Amino acid sequence: MIMKALQGNRVWPYVQLMRLDRPIGTLLLLWPTWWALWAASEGHPHWSHWLIFTLGVFLMRAAGCVINDISDRKFDGHVQRTANRPLAQKTVSLLHAWRLFIGLLLLAACLLFFLETLTVYLALAAAFFAVTYPLMKRLTYLPQVYLGIAFSFSIPMVFAEITGNVPKVAWLLFIGNILWTTAYDTIYAMIDRKDDLRIGIKSTAILFGDLDKVIIGILQLMTVFALFLFGKQMELTAPYYVAVIAVLWLFVYQQFLIMQRDETRCFKAFLHNNWVGMTVFIGIFAHHLLK
Repeated sequence: MIMKALQGNRVWPYVQLMRLDRPIGTLLLLWPTWWALWAASEGHPHWSHWLIFTLGVFLMRAAGCVINDISDRKFDGHVQRTANRPLAQKTVSLLHAWRLFIGLLLLAACLLFFLETLTVYLALAAAFFAVTYPLMKRLTYLPQVYLGIAFSFSIPMVFAEITGNVPKVAWLLFIGNILWTTAYDTIYAMIDRKDDLRIGIKSTAILFGDLDKVIIGILQLMTVFALFLFGKQMELTAPYYVAVIAVLWLFVYQQFLIMQRDETRCFKAFLHNNWVGMTVFIGIFAHHLLK
């Protein structure tokens, strides 16, 4: 309702620039953050931790989208999926986009005053990866892996804030989330592969070529294995493992969707990863609720 009310308003291009009209990216960043929050706090996260990290996700995802569009403004108009973005259509000026980006970063920086020193250091590293990610599409065929690192930093941050350190199990979940992010963002990159080849943008979808579906499947299996090991290390119980089995079946369905590399079905498979994140969270939540 709010989004419909804003359409046609002069603020709408800024809503689009921050992708507030497309929440899937925020959700894919939010679920792993909540996994860590509930796991590190043994099912009882303090409301302040929940609020700080949830706000941090929204602000940094919005900032990441703005800097991405600033970086890609000369390319987006040549890609079918991104041709209508505000900077490509010049409905937002470059100056205003920079001001919005800086404003979002400053708001996110305010949250650092409520965090422990180790968490702040990790947050600065996370911000570096988020801000430099758009450049990777020109420098390497592995920008999806780089995005995975950026999307996973909230996990060690949460553990550092709640436990005072970053245990090995946090890094295990960190790696598992990188694998998952690389898999679903490669599916996303499959949609743009033809346009990216034409304009010189690099991606894992291009790097993997005809082996894309196989490698995505391997990444998904490795994600499931990492989630299984995480559960063993955290001594999680049956509800969590039911969730992990459900994740495996969700990945099988995604493989079915991308079988023909149809762009519409690939996009559906990408969106479907929201269910993966939610399922893992339900498993962790249910373990702590029922134990």
